[in-house]
Amino acid sequence: MPFLKSLPENATLADLRRAHGELLEKLRPYANQLMRGPSLLSPGQRELIAAYVSAINSCRYCYGTHSRVAQGFGMAQGLLEALLDDPERAPVEASLKPILHYVRKLTETPSRMTQGDADAVLAAGWNDEALVHAVAVCAYFNNMNRLIEGTGIVGTPEAYATAAAQLLGRGYGG
Repeated sequence: MPFLKSLPENATLADLRRAHGELLEKLRPYANQLMRGPSLLSPGQRELIAAYVSAINSCRYCYGTHSRVAQGFGMAQGLLEALLDDPERAPVEASLKPILHYVRKLTETPSRMTQGDADAVLAAGWNDEALVHAVAVCAYFNNMNRLIEGTGIVGTPEAYATAAAQLLGRGYGG
């Protein structure tokens, strides 16, 4: 049950946007550019980062939605669970692991980021632009996780599937 009286039972992000669009609709163009615009990170990799950050934050709605979107972009079913269980042994490309370590640390302990963390990403073959994109995806989903959790939105598996289908079909623009 959401915390806001302006939201229905089993509210979704779409319900929150309808109720508070003057604030939240402004995020859509940024999200669409971030998640579907040009990047060295593929849309699937960005969605994997989104789902991973959401899982670390225990945001059921965002994890439920973005894990499905990541799968829609070709990420294997069970990959996120493997990453959460043992990131070192998870079946993800080796070059992506330093990025996933980076966003995990940035999510859990942002004040402890070091040059060494960035150097590990760069040593894996990524450049500054890719790192900035990974940081931006991480930051955006930490923000969204807090909007969702702070308003009490949990959703249902059906709502996650619906939101994922819309993101796969239309992107973040609407």
